[in-house]
Amino acid sequence: MRKAGIDVQWVRFEMKFKKPAKTSRGTLLTKPSWLIRLRDVTGACGWGECSIIPGLSMDEPAEIEAHLLDIQQRREVVFEEVPLALPALRFAIEMALADLKTRQSFVPFDGSFAQGQSRIEINGLMWMDDPKGLLDQAATLLKSGFKTLKAKVGSMPFEQELEWMRALRAIAPEVTFRVDANGAFSQPESGWTPLKKLESLAEIGLHSIEQPLHPSDKRGLAELCKVSPVPIALDESLIGVPVEAQGALLDAIDPDFLVLKPSLLGGFAASQHWIQQAEQRDMGWWVTSALETNMGLNAIAQWTANGIQSHAPLLPQGLGTGGLFTNNIPAPLEVSEGYLSTRGVQNWEAPEVRSVS
Repeated sequence: MRKAGIDVQWVRFEMKFKKPAKTSRGTLLTKPSWLIRLRDVTGACGWGECSIIPGLSMDEPAEIEAHLLDIQQRREVVFEEVPLALPALRFAIEMALADLKTRQSFVPFDGSFAQGQSRIEINGLMWMDDPKGLLDQAATLLKSGFKTLKAKVGSMPFEQELEWMRALRAIAPEVTFRVDANGAFSQPESGWTPLKKLESLAEIGLHSIEQPLHPSDKRGLAELCKVSPVPIALDESLIGVPVEAQGALLDAIDPDFLVLKPSLLGGFAASQHWIQQAEQRDMGWWVTSALETNMGLNAIAQWTANGIQSHAPLLPQGLGTGGLFTNNIPAPLEVSEGYLSTRGVQNWEAPEVRSVS
């Protein structure tokens, strides 16, 4: 994809969490995104977002801005020239070029979702907290209509994790329940092997567990997938894997599901390739946002709804992150009764961007 004679403007946008976001890699108070606008000679605009998660994303901020300055000065955008080492920027440029092609700002993938005529079922996300806080979050999500919940685990002793999850099952026996360990089971814990933890979690009736072991432990993941009573999904294990090595990775580990974050994997085409690899092996998958603003979330939702080439029915997706921030971009996206939808394409408030000489 190549576009010449393009005016490129961008701004670094610091997202502020409503409450500290605890993860297995630390606590986030803010996170950066770069909002990018491409404008051609006719005045049509295409918007993209380069969103990174400190400690997880491959992209380095200085390299992101250096590449943006380069295309700004050349007034030429070539997707294939964006380095593979900058997957979040590749996502942003691919998104902006797709948006420019439709000639409808904020509509990189037109269809029934973009026009407000369909909706996507999503999981309700519980952030790391103490047991009471987690159960309070679950109660709020259940009351609002979510039928699938997802919790981050690994921040407290495992017996405490089990206690609050059993309490959740007691009040919500029918809810589909996913957990994400972010590799936390690689940390040794007295009396608990990873398999023993999974056997205890199986008694709670989990749908799946994401990334129980660190991505570097490929052998451990493969061995765990063979015997785990809980279906295992790969997430961080997919980051930075070359195209030619993806099939071999899936064959070696043999997970039940893949969790796809386009911002971390290098964009929509890159994520589509993972889907093809998964479906060839009868593996399930779902798409998750990676703490983008509403701009990036909207593009991922549009692609998920109608841009994915797949014969598999959509599982509940991980696209419920828009309400986490105090300063998100005003957008027509809505979450109601466990579904993400939009009021259409006319209610966007374009962010301010700037040229840099």
